[in-house]
Amino acid sequence: MELGLSGKWAIVCASSRGLGRGCASALAEAGCNLVINGRDAAQLTRTAEELQNRFPVTVVPVAADVSTPEGQKALLGACPAPDILVNNNGGPPRKDYTELDRNAMIDGVIQNMITPVELIQAVVPGMQDRGFGRIVNITSLSVRMPISGLDLSSGARAGLTAFLAGVCRDVAGSGVTINNLLPGKMDTDRLAGGFEREAAQTGKSLAEVRKTSAALIPAQRFGTAEEFGQTCAFLCSRHAGYITGQNILMDGGLFPSAF
Repeated sequence: MELGLSGKWAIVCASSRGLGRGCASALAEAGCNLVINGRDAAQLTRTAEELQNRFPVTVVPVAADVSTPEGQKALLGACPAPDILVNNNGGPPRKDYTELDRNAMIDGVIQNMITPVELIQAVVPGMQDRGFGRIVNITSLSVRMPISGLDLSSGARAGLTAFLAGVCRDVAGSGVTINNLLPGKMDTDRLAGGFEREAAQTGKSLAEVRKTSAALIPAQRFGTAEEFGQTCAFLCSRHAGYITGQNILMDGGLFPSAF
């Protein structure tokens, strides 16, 4: 399917690996020029080179922490008039809510709520002036379904969801859409790290831990960054202009709901 994105510019946050990279790759395949981002400069450079070699687009790497004003300034300096913004950021580490102090909670809210709002504030006026804009926020299945130890991440991402529920409707008339992608158990480094911890704590083999976890998913497998990215690219396409304010689960049916 032709997505109508050739020649457009996209900022994809936290895109040197994992789901962010999946989104960057799918957008590049659709013809988007990219500003990609990560804190590991070496990994980011490798990703930029690989994408540049695979697709005939411009890829600009910006090594920065997107949660900082300096990081945001660097991203917007590299692409002051993006057509697409994919908000993504690492979440707080898994921790029992009783262990969270004030500073940890503030940092979590900055990472997963305030940062994407600030970037949206920066890019939406230009999108409105040009009559086209696509914003996709990578949140989490935990917005809909509690996951033990991820209370801070869940709360901050749910706050972002509620904040943007009104904003997306205010800007829809100018050709700007805002949607959220909610990943479930995706086969990424973050998931692998969780399995490694569980294997170490329980004495089970890593293969056994993975098999048990996958068996709980109706699809009987974990999601991939590639299929996640293709869904993101569709939401950014010319075909998705009538989709806004939606929370799209990508969880293989894990969340049990009829609506």
